[in-house]
Amino acid sequence: MIIPLSVVSLFGLACLALLASPWPYLAPGVVLGLVGVAILYKRPAWGLLGIVALVPLEGLFKGSELSAAKLLGASLTVIIALQLVLRQIPAERLRSNLWRFLRWFLLAYLLSILCSDNLALSLGHLRELSVGLLLFVITLLVAREMNLDMFCRLVSLSVALTCALAMFSSKYQDQGRAAGMLEDPNAFAMLIAFAIPLALLQVLKSPSTFQRLGWIACSLLLMAGMTKTESRSGLVVLLISLGIGIYHYRVQLQRLRPRHLGFAMLAVAILVPTAISVMPPEYVERIKSLSVLKGGVNAHKDESLGRRASYILVGGQMIRENPLLGAGPGTFPMHYSTTGYAKAFSANRKASDLFRHAHNTYLEIFSEVGIPGGLLFVAMIAASLYNMLKARLAWLNRGEGVQANIVTHLGMGLLSLSLFLMFLSTPNQKYVWIMLALSSVLRLQAERSPQAQTQTPVEART
Repeated sequence: MIIPLSVVSLFGLACLALLASPWPYLAPGVVLGLVGVAILYKRPAWGLLGIVALVPLEGLFKGSELSAAKLLGASLTVIIALQLVLRQIPAERLRSNLWRFLRWFLLAYLLSILCSDNLALSLGHLRELSVGLLLFVITLLVAREMNLDMFCRLVSLSVALTCALAMFSSKYQDQGRAAGMLEDPNAFAMLIAFAIPLALLQVLKSPSTFQRLGWIACSLLLMAGMTKTESRSGLVVLLISLGIGIYHYRVQLQRLRPRHLGFAMLAVAILVPTAISVMPPEYVERIKSLSVLKGGVNAHKDESLGRRASYILVGGQMIRENPLLGAGPGTFPMHYSTTGYAKAFSANRKASDLFRHAHNTYLEIFSEVGIPGGLLFVAMIAASLYNMLKARLAWLNRGEGVQANIVTHLGMGLLSLSLFLMFLSTPNQKYVWIMLALSSVLRLQAERSPQAQTQTPVEART
């Protein structure tokens, strides 16, 4: 405890210095900071939960060099590093089957930076990606003490709060489309698609009718928020995710009696027309526009689909020119801006319209890092989904239906994120890297738990 005591002494000296300075009113903040550090030192998993809850709210601190999420992340990093040095956290927790892909991906990534067409852009991309990598390591180290139910609740409530703000305030909309506290409605739809399976888990697990009704309201709010984003990709991803959930609960569905089926058909007959009637007309038109894909993409009929087709053409050209190491991380917008597509699809010739991302994380990685790096990234995503599948099967083989349900819903959330990466350029998305590490932790817990064990460390500890 020598080092923690020295940290306390530093806080005490800082408090005394502030009391003697022209800003004595800041001294209580030091005391509160000391309390927060003590709590994080005792329960570092709470810090990870705090970061999870703040992800949808990051727009509140836009443009600020010091935000709650940054302060919490920096404090948690220092505390975990200190505990690793003192061996209070065993280093073997860093073991993961994802490292076999991640370390080689990082090697390809660094080699691509050295050969980048624009070193400044690549270094900026590396800085952004390092945040995700840091969360990956933190999750591996502390996720075993994290309460998974609390994780699901915080994600659901945090995203639902931003849905409520986006639906009733134009401040959180982008040209009428809900964007929450993010700049892109599709990025907001990604958060909603991740949160809905976790909210539905709380509906199924709620011990009382009152709590169940509350989580049903939360789920409906999330679904309403999805329609307000007018995201076609969000709807497709959500339907796929819910289809997997129905398959998981197929045994329970077989227990339905004919009288239950009648009520279910009545509910569908009421809910489906109601959902269509309250759905924004613009969203209905955007969904109908997908029919143009039957005869190929026509930019005159749907400019958005035409833009996405141009991204594929430009990315394919970049891959052909630099198949091994790519053009360099973060350089896709630079290459796209020099093409005729950028001018054709630019409404006002602003830099933000000319320098566009590929809106496809996989395409950007293949074109910027090269084919080997892209394959390694895809393999890492596939391995994380396989981890969730193996963890679910392990719990089912032990007869632990509750644990299997938790893993299933978390797996549905991870699948939603993985699919959404095909429609968004966001390789540093925090939830993605947290879920990648969590998949490895859940599989290890499921496979190493004794046959007779009825409660996992995740539930036993907060």
